[in-house]
Amino acid sequence: MGRLDDKVCVITGAASGIGAETAKRFKEEGATVVGVDLSDNAEGDLAIQADVTDDEQVKGMYARAREEFGHIDVLFNNAGISPNDDVSVLDTSLEAWQRVQDVNLKSVFLCCKHGIPHLLEGGGGSVINTASFVAVMGAATSQISYTASKGAVLSLSRELAVQFARQGVRVNALCPGPVETPLLLRIFGDDPAAYERRRIHLPMGRLAKPREIVNAALFLASDESSYVNGATFVVDGGLTAAYVTPE
Repeated sequence: MGRLDDKVCVITGAASGIGAETAKRFKEEGATVVGVDLSDNAEGDLAIQADVTDDEQVKGMYARAREEFGHIDVLFNNAGISPNDDVSVLDTSLEAWQRVQDVNLKSVFLCCKHGIPHLLEGGGGSVINTASFVAVMGAATSQISYTASKGAVLSLSRELAVQFARQGVRVNALCPGPVETPLLLRIFGDDPAAYERRRIHLPMGRLAKPREIVNAALFLASDESSYVNGATFVVDGGLTAAYVTPE
């Protein structure tokens, strides 16, 4: 038996990185996966091309998933961006700020707004919102809008966890540390010194593999985490626990 047998899971940002790996892993564990992405190559049993910052498109993607499979059990609200023009508060433009807020925060709001009613109709379920380790610590190498958006996702997740707990809906914030995703590797590939500046602070001396984050999402999606609610679920190799590292 799989850990997600008979569960229908809707995953946003499912065309690459953590989202794509999660779709594959959830399917291995018996889930029916609805993969959502702005691109047209999302992983999943049903792939939906949608803009998760658009109210009607988000509402429509859940309606389509419900019509296709009859119920929805897990929301993995994972879509996000971290563009190069999101830097210090002194230098980030209003347009750059808003673009990140829309994708990283507004999308989570919309996915919860339109997705949670489907979980309630089915008697409960699990919501996993991708925040970040930067939601609980600061960095001198600032990405101010990204950091602010992930902090807001963390707070939003706690609020929803308390609101819906007695109706059978658990809401947790998954907070990955730096991960070997195409986005991050592209950034570091262009600037090896930037990678070294960060690597020295990693207690394990390396970035996380996507599958290491995905396995945490799998736990939160499964019934094994039935009493985990409102958690700041940090998977960062000890980064947020570190004051001085071995190097």
